[in-house]
Amino acid sequence: MTAPTTSPAPLRKPLWLKAKIPGGAEYAALRENVRSHNLHTVCESASCPNLGECWSEGTATVMILGNTCTRGCKFCDVPKGKPDGLDGEEPERVAESVRLMNLKYVVITSVARDDLKDGGAEIWNETIQRTRLENPNTRIEILIPDMQGRLDLVDHILDAGPDVLNHNFETVERLQKHVRGKANFRDTSAVLRRAKERGFVTKTSLMLGVGETTDELHAVIDHIAELKVDILTIGQYLSPGGPGHLPVERFAPPEEFEALRTYALSRGIRVCQSGPLVRSSYKADEAAGVIFG
Repeated sequence: MTAPTTSPAPLRKPLWLKAKIPGGAEYAALRENVRSHNLHTVCESASCPNLGECWSEGTATVMILGNTCTRGCKFCDVPKGKPDGLDGEEPERVAESVRLMNLKYVVITSVARDDLKDGGAEIWNETIQRTRLENPNTRIEILIPDMQGRLDLVDHILDAGPDVLNHNFETVERLQKHVRGKANFRDTSAVLRRAKERGFVTKTSLMLGVGETTDELHAVIDHIAELKVDILTIGQYLSPGGPGHLPVERFAPPEEFEALRTYALSRGIRVCQSGPLVRSSYKADEAAGVIFG
């Protein structure tokens, strides 16, 4: 009689993945601002390990177009399903919140809204414009979905004039479907290429621990360099747990992250933040500061 198979036990987190516990006056003030303006943050929705550090420093990544994503990416903890309708007051609330927090740099992201004809591009455009109008001295970084490869929608978002366009590869080419589902290497490349063609500072992100090899990582970094992407972030994948999420295949040691950072810089990428707890929006103001001076 064949013994029943069991899933392997989850890997134990190494000591270098310990994150800061949330707390302090800045953390409390930012949390109250988010709550009072009925805003969503990717910090909370995606269970970011840096929430405590970033919020304690008075920075956050605001998420627009609701809190429910139409995609089913296996690495992400953002709720998935059928979203509610659009909130026409959201752009103004985001702009006011940035003003009240007195931010010099803000990151705005969104869920994927494949249920909408324009993928949410109009709300994106309006949010950027209103945030700029009320905060003329604030730099705006946007982390957008792939808009299903429709560059006309990407153009409409870019027409609002953000300072940085961020769109993530997440993983190597071979693992795109396995990790990202509907998203793909081609559309991500097209988004970043279009933004660079239009003169924008561009940014993307990779994560380790989903089954990639070193050669594959070097190949995707080479591709990112060919796209003339300015900023690359590299971090460790941490499984949210629960059904449908990818397991962690391995925990990459800090020296591997440093080696990848060195390689990225050698390929001409201007800024590379690489470390176990680095995330796409982690210390975004510092990375952009290198570019803008």
